[in-house]
Order: sequence, then structure tokens, then C-alpha cells
Amino acid sequence: MKSTMIRKVDKKKRDRKSLKKFHIEKKNWMKLLRLVGLMVGVICLLLFWAPLTVAGILNLGNITGIVLSIMWILYMIFTPVVHKLIGKWWTLRLAKVPMATTGVLLIICATLVVVESACMVGACMKQGTEASTAVVLGCRVYGERASLSLVERLEAAYEYLMEHPDADCVVSGGQGPGEDISEAECMYRWLVNKGIDPERIYKEDKSTSTEENIAFSKEVIEKNGLFEKIVIVTNEYHIYRAGMLADDNKMVWGAKPAQTAVWLFPTYYVRELYAILAEWILY
Repeated sequence: MKSTMIRKVDKKKRDRKSLKKFHIEKKNWMKLLRLVGLMVGVICLLLFWAPLTVAGILNLGNITGIVLSIMWILYMIFTPVVHKLIGKWWTLRLAKVPMATTGVLLIICATLVVVESACMVGACMKQGTEASTAVVLGCRVYGERASLSLVERLEAAYEYLMEHPDADCVVSGGQGPGEDISEAECMYRWLVNKGIDPERIYKEDKSTSTEENIAFSKEVIEKNGLFEKIVIVTNEYHIYRAGMLADDNKMVWGAKPAQTAVWLFPTYYVRELYAILAEWILY
């Protein structure tokens, strides 16, 4: 009887030690996960901050990224406090509705991001036909110099034109504030300097938006008797929305995505999420 009681006591001690060890290991793993999460947040903050410090780019994309990165970093630092507050607020009847609503909104936002991202990827994989006209969408010009994003698009256009010697292209983009020449003229000069025959390049220099890029390029194609099927040349994040607009204009299209610089991609990707959502809602 006595030995049985001793065994039970020993078992309880072992169970307590095992439980204590489990809690310690769990606590260490949580610290490690928070450290990794903190590092991810800092990296994201730097990526969204880089366009602002390097090129003075500030838009809805990196504003959103900076705010969310800071919120994530603070959450990683104060995780126990945040969880304690959430648990406390959840016991309050008045707080349950706004907290549940916030949770639902977060789920909706996450779902939208996944769906839009899938649409972007799918659009980039859409192949064009052999008999197509390349439509190169404009981007910012500094004076007479192409921006990095525009150069990325031009490099993709040059590659396409070299691979398809029978294809012509329409360079599309008007002249905006701070631009000494139109985006179309800048693209024309760049491609000619790279050795592309000027007779293969048609300028559309009136557009001020992606919608006008597509619509006005269609007019140029019809006026000059070019291949009606098009290959859209722009950055990968931009292909899907441009394709939607091509669909609206009854144009058959394929994609030639330009690769965006790593330090610029997060900013423009997030901004494009807003643009696609606006396109879905408003048009």
C-alpha cells in the first residue's frame, strides 16, 4: 500500500516536471517566433520605406505598407499585452460586436488579397499569338529620362520585338507634370537607340491613364492597319488591370510582363491591389 502511494507521488512529481518543461519550451518557442516575426516586420518596413528615401515615391501602396509594418512590429513586441487586452475586452458585451466586425473585415481583406494576387499571376501567364502588336504602357519620365519602371517595360518590349521581327509596337503615354517630353517619345527614342527600326514603332502620346493607354492604342492600331491582337507590355503587377481594360475594348490580348525591381515591387503591388478593387467596384 505504501509503495503504491509512493509511486503515485513520484508520478505526480514527474507529471509536474514534464508540464513545467513543456511550458518552458513553449515559452521559448513563442519568443523565437516573436523574434522571427519582428525581423519580418522590420524587413517589410524597410522595403516599403526604400522607395520614399531612394526615389521620393510616396503613394497609397507604401503608406499602407509602412503603417501595417509598424503595427506588426508593435504587435510582436507587445504580444502578451495585446492578447491580455483582447481577452479582457472580449468579456465586455459592448466590445464584442466591434471586435467581431474587425475580425470579419480582416478575413475579407485577406481573401481579396489572395484572389487579386491569383488574378495577377494568371494574367502574367496569358500567352499572346504570333501575329500581335506590342502595346507598351507608359510610366513616369524625369525630364527626358525614363524612370526605372519605364526602363523595365522597355527592356521587356525590346526583348519581345527582337523575338518577333514581324511585330510592330505602339508606345503609349502622354506628357505629364515634370516631363519635358511625352512618355511615348521617351520610349520611342529608347527603342530606336537600342536598334529597333523606327518604322516598327507607333506613338500614342495623348493618354494620361491606363484606360486611355488601351483605348487610344486601339485607335492607333486600327488607323495604321496593324495586327489587332495585342501583347500588353508592362510590369507584372499591372498586367491584369490592363488586360481587363483590353477586354472592355473588345481586344484579344496576351502578356509580356516586365520584372519589377525588388525594392519597388511591394509598394506598387499594394497600390495595384487598391486599383484593381476600384476597377471591380466602379466599372
